[in-house]
Amino acid sequence: MQTTDLDDLKELVAEWRAEHAAQKNKERRDQWTKYVSLTMVVIAVLAAIATLKGGAFSTRTLKEMNEATFNQAKASDQWAFYQAKSIKQNLYQLELERLAAAPAPDAAALAKMQDKIGKYDKDKADITAKAEAYEVAREAARVKATSEAEHSREMGLSITLFQVAIALGATALIVKKKPLWVVSTALGILAAAQMIYVLHFMPL
Repeated sequence: MQTTDLDDLKELVAEWRAEHAAQKNKERRDQWTKYVSLTMVVIAVLAAIATLKGGAFSTRTLKEMNEATFNQAKASDQWAFYQAKSIKQNLYQLELERLAAAPAPDAAALAKMQDKIGKYDKDKADITAKAEAYEVAREAARVKATSEAEHSREMGLSITLFQVAIALGATALIVKKKPLWVVSTALGILAAAQMIYVLHFMPL
């Protein structure tokens, strides 16, 4: 009886040891999944940074486009003002010609007309300078908006690569396939390189 109990106990201990060894082997085989989780955390943080920076580029694109529109409107206003001054100057020019054609031209009236015409010339020159300054500012804003939009597009590529890397990493954890983790990590590195290029090396 005691021998049977002892044998049962030995068998139970042997089974427990076998299960324990199997569990240890399984944990050793699956230890790489801890690194997958760590990799996914790093990629997720980088993806969040890329998303934040991409949003900033988009915001600056809209700001510069609004600035370009504002300067275009201001330039148009100045050119309309220029046209109005030209029309008035033409009227004074016609009056000057009428006075000059009179049999006995009034010198004082002629001088007054010439002064007014001269003032319109000065006003038109000032208006032209303002209009051209607004047009220069408009073009600068358009160039800046184009650059910011290009940065936003390139950062969008980085964000997409990060998202695919995270999806593959999650799949690697579920199906326990190391090759998926390797591909996921490679995509994460590629996405990080793209993000660094956009932030530090892409010309503004």
